[in-house]
Amino acid sequence: MIGDLVIAGCSHRKAPETGLLPALERYAGGIAPQLRARFADVPHARSRIRFLSAAYGLVGADHLIAAYDQRLDADRAEGLRLIVNGQLRRDFAANGAPRRVLLVLEPDYLVLLTDLLALPERPVLHWISDPHGWPQAAAVLDEWRWP
Repeated sequence: MIGDLVIAGCSHRKAPETGLLPALERYAGGIAPQLRARFADVPHARSRIRFLSAAYGLVGADHLIAAYDQRLDADRAEGLRLIVNGQLRRDFAANGAPRRVLLVLEPDYLVLLTDLLALPERPVLHWISDPHGWPQAAAVLDEWRWP
């Protein structure tokens, strides 16, 4: 296991640009603005940030995504769960499994991560249920000595 990982829920507020944007630039709500401000010039940290998207599943901070308007409901979550599980497995195979994962997302998004709990290399999870919980998230990142 290596490093740490941050997984934030996508937000309904998104940048209005119609072209492709990195996920960290696309999302305008939740903790995305604070992550963007703190890690704008820290490529290593950005490489360890993911978003759970109702449209795309699990995307990295620099993954280019188009504008979309997709809500996460129960049916959509169940359909995405297997996709996210595959994305996590590929991510861990390519980059190593994290020791710790900070989750900053609403409870509805946890459904997408249920398979994470069954992985043999399961990391320690720290969950903040308030998608705007930046003060709590910043405290965890400070404790982890993230830049």
